[in-house]
Amino acid sequence: MIHLPFTREARRGETIRGDIRIPEGPPPRSAVVVVHGFKGFKDWGFFPHLCDRLAASGHSVVSFNFSRNGIGSDPLQFTELDSFGTNTFSIELEEVRLILDEVLDGELLPRAPRKVGLLGHSRGGGQAILAAAEEPRVDALVTWAAVSHFDRWSDETKREWRELGRLWAMNTRTGQQMPLDVTLLDDYEANRRRLDISGAAGRIASPWLILHGVEDVTVPQREARHLATEAQGARMMLVNGAGHTFEARHPFDGAPPELEEALECTVRHFEQHLIDGD
Repeated sequence: MIHLPFTREARRGETIRGDIRIPEGPPPRSAVVVVHGFKGFKDWGFFPHLCDRLAASGHSVVSFNFSRNGIGSDPLQFTELDSFGTNTFSIELEEVRLILDEVLDGELLPRAPRKVGLLGHSRGGGQAILAAAEEPRVDALVTWAAVSHFDRWSDETKREWRELGRLWAMNTRTGQQMPLDVTLLDDYEANRRRLDISGAAGRIASPWLILHGVEDVTVPQREARHLATEAQGARMMLVNGAGHTFEARHPFDGAPPELEEALECTVRHFEQHLIDGD
């Protein structure tokens, strides 16, 4: 397998860091773009293993860090917390579209793929839904533990946020208090229509696999059921015993059965809709 790091300049001059995985031999005719979630990054836990599996199944695979996800030149540590604090949903969606467009147009890979899939986890699942609704050239979508909405704060929290100008989110793994500037809330409220995940779900025409853990307490399974109800032809699969990360940990110490089930379903979905009959 060929593994190539890359960088791209985001619209605001910041750096998007990513990885390309290409199986040996002629360049594949299909590609998959992988999107991480909140407090996530392309090298967290299961993501490298997921990308390796997708590449081994015959796709070029592109994963990347959002420019304001808090990860800088050190791929494993949150060293840019001030940048993390200024992130917004609209910035993330723009960056998904940037990477997706470069893959679709053949600018990022050795040649333009004939078919392209999109996979997102958690908040990245929400962004993948929005991007797939906007981009009809997405041929297949998979979401893992995707959120069905971005508005996840109480009215009291919003009032406090506006008074202070900044809230803090605890990263239980690292112990870091991660800032969230009120610009995140302002962006959501100013762009509700474009950032409406439920509404976007109803506009997706490409084959969509919704995967969710039965034991997910971070994003309850009712959100998966809601997305499946809103979507025209989505297929939902619940993984018994699985939490938000399908029982995977960081650092990654092997794939538990729940993650393997999600991987196998994902590989089959992309194989069916990106490779078979191509």
